[in-house]
Amino acid sequence: MISLQAGLAAAVSAFLAQRFLGPGAHVFAPAAAVGTIATALGQRARRTFELLGGVGLGIVVADTFRLWFGAGPWQTGAIVTLAIACALLLTGRGGALVGQAGGTAVLVATLAPHERNVEVPRIVDALLGGAVGLAVVALLLPIDPIRVLNRFASPVFATLAAQLRQVARALRDGDEGTATRALDALRAADDDVGRLNDSLSGAQEVITLAPARWPRRMQFERYSEGVQHLRFLLLFTRALARWAALAEREGERVPAALPESIGRLSSAVERLGTDLRRNGDPEQVRALTGDSVERAGRAWCERLGPYGSALFTNLRTAAGELLQATGCTPQEANRMVRLAVAKAEREHRPVGRGGPDGSPGVARARRPDRRRGDHRALRRPRRSRAAIGSARRPVSAPWAARRVIPPRADRPARR
Repeated sequence: MISLQAGLAAAVSAFLAQRFLGPGAHVFAPAAAVGTIATALGQRARRTFELLGGVGLGIVVADTFRLWFGAGPWQTGAIVTLAIACALLLTGRGGALVGQAGGTAVLVATLAPHERNVEVPRIVDALLGGAVGLAVVALLLPIDPIRVLNRFASPVFATLAAQLRQVARALRDGDEGTATRALDALRAADDDVGRLNDSLSGAQEVITLAPARWPRRMQFERYSEGVQHLRFLLLFTRALARWAALAEREGERVPAALPESIGRLSSAVERLGTDLRRNGDPEQVRALTGDSVERAGRAWCERLGPYGSALFTNLRTAAGELLQATGCTPQEANRMVRLAVAKAEREHRPVGRGGPDGSPGVARARRPDRRRGDHRALRRPRRSRAAIGSARRPVSAPWAARRVIPPRADRPARR
């Protein structure tokens, strides 16, 4: 598609330059058009402005320098150095502006002493070529933004779904090597995510400039919103693979409901990719995600170890990101995850722990809560002083007993 766009832009710009710009070799018009088309998706409008800015900067620097120092070999080198230095100061990096500033400075420094009016045709050619390139991209041969996103998003969805299944298999079979290989495959998916982000910016440019693609704007917005959560979903999937490998390395066994939960999350990711591609209803993805969280809640009720608890936490967070990819707000996603876990606790958490012989356990006491007034029931009842005195234990130590001395017969009693 890009080759067709570049060929059409070169032909149209060359025809318009010869027809309307007068006699001469208008080479830069098709060159600017092809340069605009051949750049990366999402950067064509910026590339056009950089072309024009670089041409203008090169002309200004070259004419100013020639006015003061004349023309010659060393003047050409100084002009090119000064033009590129100014372009780098403006942009801080290389690009079309830097290249066009240097190229235009060379042309003006070498051709201006022998030919007149070199500067204005150069600017007009750049303007014509850039305008034709944008017109071809936006009006004549606009790409399909949804098809572009499908091409770059499919590898990411496939990697996520496949490696989640591998993590579930590693937990089910107790295989640390499977979890480690899944982690390596997820780390290698960064390049696919980068290409997906670039294609997203290119599709955004097309959906903004091309009127023929405006009817698909709603689908594109939903697609782009779902794709933006894939990066975070990939991070939490890596965490699942890492904790699964550590759990198997340390010999910690997890309940069967936990690998089942990760498998259901894999099905939800796969279904999300299909729904975004076909603009389908996201309810099935939400149902699969809720089922995944509910199964994880069942595993939580069976007393997970430290690595299993980390798996449960990361799975809940990944499920929240997946729900947000379907269009839920963060508050709605958190509420749905909490409700699924609470449902699993109500249905599968035992009332009390039984003994080792299978005898029924005692109901677990609820922790007192001040907001419910439980602290009042925990206060010790007040007692009177008489009750306190009667409740004291008698002192049995002989040295602490009170001595009673009987009166002597020969001693008169006191009055």
